[in-house]
Amino acid sequence: MGRKFFVGGNWKCNGTVEQVESIVNTLNAGQIASTDVVEVVVSPPYVFLPTVKGKLRPEIQVAAQNCWVKKGGAFTGEVSAEMLVNLGVPWVILGHSERRSLMGESSEFVGEKVAYALAQGLKVIACVGETLEQREAGSTMAVVAEQTKAIAGKIKDWTNVVVAYEPVWAIGTGKVATPAQAQEVHANLRDWLKTNVSPEVAESTRIIYGGSVTGASCKELAGQPDVDGFLVGGASLKPEFIDIINAATVKSA
Repeated sequence: MGRKFFVGGNWKCNGTVEQVESIVNTLNAGQIASTDVVEVVVSPPYVFLPTVKGKLRPEIQVAAQNCWVKKGGAFTGEVSAEMLVNLGVPWVILGHSERRSLMGESSEFVGEKVAYALAQGLKVIACVGETLEQREAGSTMAVVAEQTKAIAGKIKDWTNVVVAYEPVWAIGTGKVATPAQAQEVHANLRDWLKTNVSPEVAESTRIIYGGSVTGASCKELAGQPDVDGFLVGGASLKPEFIDIINAATVKSA
């Protein structure tokens, strides 16, 4: 069975009630490929999750942008995996580079978060990726392997994990990894999973690309054999997100 194309939209810390309503209306009105071809998830800020989930067409799922590493309690400002499950939110993004760099989340901490979220029944988009300095130093694969290893060491079942490769130098900068650069890392990451986890997990786990994906760049990226979809930032707030979703048809053509 082939890997179903996966497109996530990370809205980050953006939106007002009016803007969110407008985005939802655009998504509801858009012509998108069928759920046989593509799985689509959007990730609004916590405060808009119930609204978006309630108003969005049923074939598009919702994700939280983060969750706490253990059960709730005296953790002011945090949101637990249990709360997300209670709200009927099926997905969560963990380990995004902005959380790693701005909030100081270590690979170890991200691995613990992924394991805890999965144990509560959430599905996880787990993010990995290198900085520009790391790429220029030739350590891209070492960095991505270390980040993935921290997750692999904590979990047994990869069924509900999507890995998002996001080169930090390409996030929000307008710089996009070339299709060849993306394919190279995705293929190496799949080889790493094959060697260090299992051939089955390597074959079935979706590895998606994030980093300034746009309507203009998505089709060529989607054509790469090891690119199984996208995690889209800024463009997921715009009508072109529909075009990015429909890039999935490149795979099924």
